[in-house]
Amino acid sequence: MLARRLAAALALLAGLLLSHAAAAADKNAPTPTTGQLLARSRAAEWRTPDPRNLLVMQLPTGRVLIELAADFTPLHAANIRTLARQHYFDGLAIVRVQDNFVTQWGDPASDDTGDKTKLRSLGKARGTLPPEYTRPIDPKREWTALPDGDVYAPEVGFSEGFPVARDPASGQEWPTHCYGMVGVGRGNDPQTGNGSELYAVIGQAPRRLDRNLAIAGRVLEGMPLLSGLPRGDGAMGFYGKPAQRTIIESVRLASDLPPAQRPAVEVLRTDSATFAALLDAKRHRHDAFYETSSGKVGLCDIDVPVRERTSTPASP
Repeated sequence: MLARRLAAALALLAGLLLSHAAAAADKNAPTPTTGQLLARSRAAEWRTPDPRNLLVMQLPTGRVLIELAADFTPLHAANIRTLARQHYFDGLAIVRVQDNFVTQWGDPASDDTGDKTKLRSLGKARGTLPPEYTRPIDPKREWTALPDGDVYAPEVGFSEGFPVARDPASGQEWPTHCYGMVGVGRGNDPQTGNGSELYAVIGQAPRRLDRNLAIAGRVLEGMPLLSGLPRGDGAMGFYGKPAQRTIIESVRLASDLPPAQRPAVEVLRTDSATFAALLDAKRHRHDAFYETSSGKVGLCDIDVPVRERTSTPASP
């Protein structure tokens, strides 16, 4: 544990030095851009998502990649894997797009009580699950603290690539509803959320939902395909007519695809020096446009970078 904390502290220090290096000779020098910082990153600072936790959703307009938050919501992740392997999502639809809130997809024939018409015919997936809103804080897990403060939680930061809030008094932590996070739809009964109906946050972070809905993952690629859809004309953004819905062609686990067809992407490690530099550059941005920096950065202000993989990953 001491070694992990020391490594995190060294990464933070390295990041601060990296982000300020260009301004060392001239206090008015512009802050390094995201592109400049990523260009200087080392290969070891990037990770390849586990293909067993990577969903490939094919829409008529293109591909959406979702990394499952398996360590935060293991029961939901397992159920979603089962649903994907049974091709449950194939032919279902995006049924709701509420402006500045969420895009939601699932079975158009299901109702608000959790009665999943197509789900009942499959048999292998679990129809109900206990809510997985929080998990115990484990000091052995990777944790990159964000010391800028937060309205909704005593502590915030990043863990395993996800934005996370913490309450040391209760000993619990939870992933947060930032842009691009994927949550589990449910009815009033918390156990009706089983992963057969999912949503992605497409607007300002609705952090009031934290600890009231399970977070299943995060969109790594394809957010414009979800956020750019026409808004629903019904209550809460639901589409009033079937013709307005976007049909889901397929959802597959990357691990179930032939190796040559698996998405070749990698994600910047949130415990890396480059990520720390990105945080500091955003916090203290100064250039021709930003004459005054905020000196702060919010948890949901950060998009963890994703890029095309430049090397061949090891087998899981």
